[in-house]
Amino acid sequence: MNSQASINWQSLLGGFIIALIVLIGFNSFVIVNPGQAGVLSILGKARDGALLEGLHFKPPFVSTVDIYDVTVQKFEVPAQSSTKDLQDLSASFAINFRLDPVQVVDIRRKQGTLQNIVSKIIAPQTQESFKIAAAKRTVEQAITQRSELKQDFDNALGERLEKYGIIVLDTSVVDLTFSPEFARAVEEKQIAEQRAQRAVYIAQEAEQQAQADINRAKGKAEAQRLLAETLKAQGGALVLQKEAIESWREGGAQMPRVLVISGDSKSNVPFLFNISDVQQ
Repeated sequence: MNSQASINWQSLLGGFIIALIVLIGFNSFVIVNPGQAGVLSILGKARDGALLEGLHFKPPFVSTVDIYDVTVQKFEVPAQSSTKDLQDLSASFAINFRLDPVQVVDIRRKQGTLQNIVSKIIAPQTQESFKIAAAKRTVEQAITQRSELKQDFDNALGERLEKYGIIVLDTSVVDLTFSPEFARAVEEKQIAEQRAQRAVYIAQEAEQQAQADINRAKGKAEAQRLLAETLKAQGGALVLQKEAIESWREGGAQMPRVLVISGDSKSNVPFLFNISDVQQ
């Protein structure tokens, strides 16, 4: 009986020891996957040296490993500022960034979680960087020089976040708005410019019409001068008679039955009438 109990007790002890070994084994190693970095803390104190991807040993029961995602993260952050001409300007930026794997230990010690990084580091620094970029130009320049505004913002934000172990990969301006007062001023300016352009167009059109009238007058005068010279020349009477007959035809009237030419050799214009008119 005692022998049977002793065997059972030894079996239980053996099973407990095996289970303890397995438990210690599971708690002695950690796997860091690709795109991650780990921070080892022993008794609540972060140890130097980030745990990069792979299998790592850690003291069982007294240590923990905080895993950070070091792939590209994207957050949209709003920002407000005043321009050089003291106009209110609001924007929303989409920021693509990642954590520096080598600096995750400092990030763990100073910022903690990713949510803290966004709310306590990225959002305030975005605000300050936008103020720096907006203060360099007027609100109109901020709209017309949007790419330059973004470049100044990128430079300021990159320099500010780099010291926190945050690498800015890209930013984009999701929205850029200005005060209602400036919006009305822009609209009024556009209307004034359209009216001015319309006035210039009307003036140019009038000038072209006047020049066309001048050209037509000059052409008519030149034609009359040439006609006068032709009439003065030998054979001019025939030309004049031909013109009279063609004018009659172009008027749509019936040619007269009688054509009388004065016996005076100096008279060049034919005298035309209908014989029916004479009979009356």
